[in-house]
Amino acid sequence: MSGAASGAPVPILPYSRVVGQGELKLALELNFIAPGIGGVLIAGQRGTAKSTVVRAFALMTGGRLPVTLPINATDDRVLGGWELDALMRGEVKRQPGLLEEAHEKGLLYVDEVNLLDDHIVNIILDVVSTGVLSVQREGIDTQTHVSFGLVGTMNPEEGSLRAQLLDRFGLMVTAAELDIEERHRMITTVLTFEEERDIPGSAWLRTAEEENRQLRNGLLAARDRLKSVRLDAGIGELCAEAAARTRAVGQRGDLLVAKAARALAAKEEAPQVEPRHVRRVLPLALRHRRPDSVHGAELSWGQDEETALDELFG
Repeated sequence: MSGAASGAPVPILPYSRVVGQGELKLALELNFIAPGIGGVLIAGQRGTAKSTVVRAFALMTGGRLPVTLPINATDDRVLGGWELDALMRGEVKRQPGLLEEAHEKGLLYVDEVNLLDDHIVNIILDVVSTGVLSVQREGIDTQTHVSFGLVGTMNPEEGSLRAQLLDRFGLMVTAAELDIEERHRMITTVLTFEEERDIPGSAWLRTAEEENRQLRNGLLAARDRLKSVRLDAGIGELCAEAAARTRAVGQRGDLLVAKAARALAAKEEAPQVEPRHVRRVLPLALRHRRPDSVHGAELSWGQDEETALDELFG
C-alpha cells in the first residue's frame, strides 16, 4: 500500500486502481511531466472522487500525501512567519509556510479553491508562475526559489472562481460521473481494497503498487524526454487557430495548448507533437477560457466546440 515519507501506511486507494476519470488523470499526469503548465483545476460535484484521485496521484508520484491548504489559511500560514513559541521565549526563529513545505513534498492541494480569499489564491498562483517565493513583511525579507505541482478542486454549485484566477490555472477538467459499469467496478475495487489493506503481504496490493511504480517511472521518463520533443511552426499555428475557433479569451490558452500537447507527445514517446496530440488536450487547456466560462456559466466542452474544430483537424 502507498505510504507517506515516514513509511506509515496511508489508506488511500492506489492510483493504478482508480476507476474511470481518464481525463482528470491525464491532466494531472501532463502537469507532472511539464510543470510549466502551471497547475490543474478540477471541478465536480460532491462524491466524484476528486480528493481521492489527487491524493492517490501524490502518493504514486512522491510517496506522500500532498500539502493541503486549509480554507481559512492566513498569509502567515501560506508564506511563513515568525515561530510564536520561540518569540514567547525571546528567540527569533522563522517558521516556513505551506508553499515552502509544498516545495519539499512536491504538490500543493487546494480543496474548495473557489471559497478561498482571492488574495491568497493570487499569492499561490504568482509563486507557481514565477517559481519565486518573495516574503517581505514583519522584519522578514527573503526570496526563495520554489517548485511544486498545484492542484485545486471546486464544486461549481458552491460558487465560481473569478475569471482572472480561472485563467491562471494551466489545465481544467470536470470530474466525470461514472456510468453503471464503472460504478460497479468502483464498488468492487473499493471493497477489495478495504479488505486487502489489512492483510499483511497482500498480493493484490503488491500488484497495485508495482503498477504504480511503472506509472511513476513512465512519467519521470516522459519528463526527461520533454525537452527533446519537437513542436514545429505548423503545430504552433494549429494551436493558435484552434484557440481562435473556440473563441478562447486571451492568448494564454494558445500557449497552454502547445505545452500540454508537447507533454502528451513526451508521454507517448513521440519525437514531435502531432495534430492528434493538440486535439486531445484542447478541452483541458481551453475549457475554462471560453467566453461562457469566463462570465460564470458552466465550465463545459461539448458538441459546439467539437464542431468548430472538425474542419481544422479533418
